Amino acid sequence: MKIEFKEQVGIITGAASGLGLAIAVKLSAKGVKLALLDKDKTGLEKAKTLIAGECEIFPLDITSEHEVASAIEQVGKQYGRIDILVNCAGVAGKTNILSHEVDADNMKFVFDVNFMGSFYTSKYVLPVMLKNNYGRILHIASISGKEGNAGMLAYSASKSAVIGMTKVQGKEYAEKGITVNALAPAVIRTAMVEALPVEQVKYMTDKIPMKRCGTLEEAADTAAFIVSPEASFSTAFTFDLSGGRATY
Repeated sequence: MKIEFKEQVGIITGAASGLGLAIAVKLSAKGVKLALLDKDKTGLEKAKTLIAGECEIFPLDITSEHEVASAIEQVGKQYGRIDILVNCAGVAGKTNILSHEVDADNMKFVFDVNFMGSFYTSKYVLPVMLKNNYGRILHIASISGKEGNAGMLAYSASKSAVIGMTKVQGKEYAEKGITVNALAPAVIRTAMVEALPVEQVKYMTDKIPMKRCGTLEEAADTAAFIVSPEASFSTAFTFDLSGGRATY
């Protein structure tokens, strides 16, 4: 199936590297005009050189509601529309530790990035989408948000919250031409995964029946379909990308 985007406008967070960059490259090749958000200015500048089409970069702190609102306002004014939002910005926080060893500051930091960041972007993108009665929002969750990974309380809980938000938002805007879905990957080889302890990565990979990590290309292909006009009857749903780990 050939997926058409017809000069749509998209915002991608966490776009300086990893999954966010892979999705940006994929959507740009399909004609989507992009606004890339990330705290890594140097990474964003490098990412822009890899983008085939029109692209603006916004170095910002995804945990700052003011900065997020300002960037989305600029995108809306420049293009008059926002068709796609993909929330890839995320952190693992401290891992390979038991729940009673988790400190509150780390828990708050992980939630601020993984959940509040996605909340802020969707909060300010949705009014723009409502004006045009069209939109596609994709929150990147995690299989750990469905099943929980031992030693990763903050990350697993924050991704569970993202899935909960997806279910609520998908239902709220189902009659407005706007779909809101989540993608729950198992282990995808990204910089964030590479930074985890070897024991933590082995624990997660051993649970995958395919006994391998997913690739950025596989994740980007799945994401591109979910945010396409063709994916018009799926909303409030969490798509798995788990190599067989998820069975429900």
